[in-house]
Amino acid sequence: MSKFEYDSIVIGGGAAGLTASGISANVGAKTIMIERHRLGGDCTWTGCVPSKVLLKAGKVAQNIREASKYGLIDTEPKINFKKVVEHVHKIREEIYEEADDPKIYEDQHIEVVFGEASFKDAHTIEIKSEDGSIRTVSSRYIFIASGARAFVPPIDGLDTIDFYTNESLFEIDKLPEELLIIGGGPIGTEMSQAFTNLGSKVTVIDMSNRIMQNDDEELVEILMSELKTQGVNYELNSSINKISRKENRIQIHVEQEGEEKIISGTDLLVATGRRANIEELRLDNAGIIIGKKGIRVNDSCQTNLSHVYAIGDVNGRYQFTHMSEHTAKVATTNALLKFPMKIDKKNIPWVTFTEPELAHVGQTEKQLKVSGTSFEVYRFPYSKIDRALTENEATGLIKIFANKLTGKIFGATVVGAHAGEYISEYALAMKNGVSMRGIADTIHPYPTWALGARRAADQWYIKNQSEWSVKLIKGVFGYRGKIPDFSDPDRIV
Repeated sequence: MSKFEYDSIVIGGGAAGLTASGISANVGAKTIMIERHRLGGDCTWTGCVPSKVLLKAGKVAQNIREASKYGLIDTEPKINFKKVVEHVHKIREEIYEEADDPKIYEDQHIEVVFGEASFKDAHTIEIKSEDGSIRTVSSRYIFIASGARAFVPPIDGLDTIDFYTNESLFEIDKLPEELLIIGGGPIGTEMSQAFTNLGSKVTVIDMSNRIMQNDDEELVEILMSELKTQGVNYELNSSINKISRKENRIQIHVEQEGEEKIISGTDLLVATGRRANIEELRLDNAGIIIGKKGIRVNDSCQTNLSHVYAIGDVNGRYQFTHMSEHTAKVATTNALLKFPMKIDKKNIPWVTFTEPELAHVGQTEKQLKVSGTSFEVYRFPYSKIDRALTENEATGLIKIFANKLTGKIFGATVVGAHAGEYISEYALAMKNGVSMRGIADTIHPYPTWALGARRAADQWYIKNQSEWSVKLIKGVFGYRGKIPDFSDPDRIV
């Protein structure tokens, strides 16, 4: 008999915690999941779900404005922002009831407890309930999935004004007249489009010279051009000195190329990244080591204690919901099944769900150049995807980085409609060793969006053609046609 009360303690009920709890129970481990607020975590309540619902509402509004693109009549939409927010809340609740309700997990024989969890020692957790009562539980294995929260930088004057983060943005019921957004990353970029399309005047402020620093520069330019066309304003290369309020307006004092400037608006969203939730865990009681971005783990998500794992956002490595689920699978497989498994660092996809979407998987062009890897860039424009033309969404570009000889895919990046779906196909191919030739030779139905993935892969065949090889074929078989024009290295067929 084990000297511990549980086989598995899971701290946190977000994407990582829910996955870890489900896997634990599924392999017969006695499991308790501790959540301080409500199951679902950031994704359901303040992240993926509400932001995508808001983006969709904005997209519908923009489609009404641009109805003539589809042969209809342009009309300015009538927007009741309070109703939009009510819709956001409704969808959140529906997803919670379908996927996150405690009863779902209790039916799997997982004990769900609400309270603040902290370490008493390496195997023991204290749970402080809302009424102040304290319960102590112990476990053979512990999975820390306490997530992360919005990071607010120490800007002079910021603490003197009201501002939003993603944790408060979806609770407002009045549309901001002039929304200032600090941060040009995924959250700031998605929300800049959503609120612009819903009727706000939006300005994005960032200290860098471009938004979306981790994505392909060429594709970011395409996205940024579209966002500017829709009405998003940018103040880049802006170092913020302080923030103040003058009457009913927020003033952000910035420095641009040595000159001072004041950017003003009615509301402010701070979208400057996330910070791991570790302060209340009392990790020192267990001797767990903390890194710069969160709890330090190895590639199996194991902390410096062999029986304690940190999964999801709290380890600071990959703050995506899909990576939270992946790290939970890695950790529980290692701990409970003793099957060695590591984080799949080579095939990590990410998507920014703007319109057009921006997505990536694998190594970037810059990383490949730095590493000295021999590769070719295979490009395919949305303007040659028939489905994109039928739906009037022909702005976009697919770029694949692959070995010229074998067609092995090192990475891919896409900007355009359904980019996230394209990147999933490339992620699947990379994970399973499917080459450009394998994709090109796979039948894709017409006229689907996915056919664009095949046609982009077709370019591997095209680039491996040469004038001499065509001349050889002509000579051997006695063909009488003209030689294709090989003068353009980026020709698309």
